[in-house]
Amino acid sequence: MRRPHCLFFATAAVMLAVASLHDAWDAWVDRTVLPATLTETSVEMRDRDGHLMRAFAVEDGRIRLSVPRGGVDPRLTDMLIAYEDKRFYRHNGVDGLAMLRAVGQAVRAGRVVSGGSTLTMQVARLLENSGTGSIHGKLRQMRVAWALERQMGKDDILHLYLQHAPYGGRIEGVRSATFTWFGKEPHRLTEAEAALLVALPQAPEARRSDRHADAARVARDRVLERVGADPSRTSVPDDARPLPRLAPHHADALRRSHPDTRRFDTTLSASVQRSMSRLARMHSRSTARGTSLAIMVMDHTTGEVIARVGSPEYTDADGQPGFIDMTRAKRSPGSTLKPVIYALAFDRGLAHPETVFADRPTRFGAYAPQNFDGTFRGDITARQALTLSLNIPPVALTDALGPERLMAALRAFGADPKLPDGKAGLAVSLGGVGLSLEDLVRIYGHLAAKDTPKIAPRAAWQVGDILRGIAPPPGAPAGLAYKTGTSYGHRDAWAIGYDGQHVIGVWMGRPDGTPVPGAFGGAHAAPILFEAFGRLKPQLTPAPPPPPDTLLLATADLPPNLRRFGQTADATTQPKMVFPPDGAVLAQAETVVKVAGGALPLTVLVNGAVVTTGAARREVDIGALAPGFSDISVIDALGRSARAAIRVQP
Repeated sequence: MRRPHCLFFATAAVMLAVASLHDAWDAWVDRTVLPATLTETSVEMRDRDGHLMRAFAVEDGRIRLSVPRGGVDPRLTDMLIAYEDKRFYRHNGVDGLAMLRAVGQAVRAGRVVSGGSTLTMQVARLLENSGTGSIHGKLRQMRVAWALERQMGKDDILHLYLQHAPYGGRIEGVRSATFTWFGKEPHRLTEAEAALLVALPQAPEARRSDRHADAARVARDRVLERVGADPSRTSVPDDARPLPRLAPHHADALRRSHPDTRRFDTTLSASVQRSMSRLARMHSRSTARGTSLAIMVMDHTTGEVIARVGSPEYTDADGQPGFIDMTRAKRSPGSTLKPVIYALAFDRGLAHPETVFADRPTRFGAYAPQNFDGTFRGDITARQALTLSLNIPPVALTDALGPERLMAALRAFGADPKLPDGKAGLAVSLGGVGLSLEDLVRIYGHLAAKDTPKIAPRAAWQVGDILRGIAPPPGAPAGLAYKTGTSYGHRDAWAIGYDGQHVIGVWMGRPDGTPVPGAFGGAHAAPILFEAFGRLKPQLTPAPPPPPDTLLLATADLPPNLRRFGQTADATTQPKMVFPPDGAVLAQAETVVKVAGGALPLTVLVNGAVVTTGAARREVDIGALAPGFSDISVIDALGRSARAAIRVQP
């Protein structure tokens, strides 16, 4: 009768000991300090269709793209569990059977054959970045695995593995791996692709930079055989590929301006960006050392920028200044503002495409612009003047408009012009203002758009009609409205053009502002512009028809005030000296002559000597007069004259 009692007490003692051990183990697990499970993921920039364009590194230069919930092909997760941890959904973090099997294999083989680690234990190792070789390390992984299972669901643990699995070098996470190996997102994978992604984290030799393909193929085949698939009809890439790094300058700018944003969704097109980048690199090979090139593409019907190449290469190696974003750098625009000036003048009724201008030596106060080639053409229409990019007519129009009105229009178009001395003068019409490629593309986008601020649609259409008549580079198609420009000293070469939908801008030069001898917008930037359009689409989008209020007339059929620039109703009358009047006594030597009537331009003489000729204004600064008596004469374009005898006090 005593034996059953002894057995009972012995059993109770064992159960109590087991319970005590379990309580101690339970408390030990509860006291586990878990590693951080919320780790930093790479900041991403994506294109208009959600395609990855740029990923920024996290700590230690690692690329760890965020893995979205439900964004991984189930084929991969099923294969991972079948190969790595087939009892994943049944154990509590540590698989006792797998551990016993690993011990038995090690005893028989005399070496470690398999570690017996569950996916949860591997997550513990990845989170703590710990090794697998020591007993202490294995115990720590077991403890963290048990604790993780208590605080997280199985799917959360599986997601942590997919986020942190190592794929060689600085690549972490399954999404980073699918981009480096297959160039795509992980939501749709082939059987071979899934097997490779299962194998690589378990095969260090396949993640090395050398012998990638052979080692990766062996590791992948091992997985396929384990899960019962046929590896003979599958293939793997020869090697990993670099992650996309498209529009890197734009990505840098976005990150600087929005440092807390984790994902940037842009209007850029990855395919167009890639094509324009290749174009820039191709042409940069034939340019002088230190020369850069920038290209920008915009859909002017929506105002969305779809490509922006800040430089041919995103590096400063070999003397190439690639880290400077030349789509944003302020430079002299050369002659590229002339279409804007004509558009403003057409809009305000100052001129018409067939209005005649006098292209002859002309002074605007102290400013005496010259044409680029140093020659003058005499009487010429606005259409011809813009086509030939002459300087006198746009300066005369800017003088009539007022430089500040031109500056206000540029700002209304979305540009941010920078003036060297803060004051707008007539020189802005010929490039005396700082504008970026981005500014100019937006300005031309407004010229191309159907509805735009500051100018009527008919004025914009008239300018586009003139620009479409400019001869294209040899071999290029006609019909593109475009304008070139070369800044003073050959520092900048420009070409900006548009069709019925897109506007593209090209800049060439040195970022440090030093000259590029022989660089011209027409000879160097224009061919790239036309090639960019050719890469963008097979043919140009037709221009819209002229608005109903567009005046399509020859010069002789225009209203009298539009036939010749500066010829108003007063031009039919005799010139009259308004100031100084005849017999005036002036207390100061500095004199401004003011004339009413007469036909422009004017010639002013003092005591029979010509002071200025070709004056396009009715107010002419003739400078300081000597004390005493002087005779001032004014002769208009038709040879009519007016005079005043005056005296300057000493």
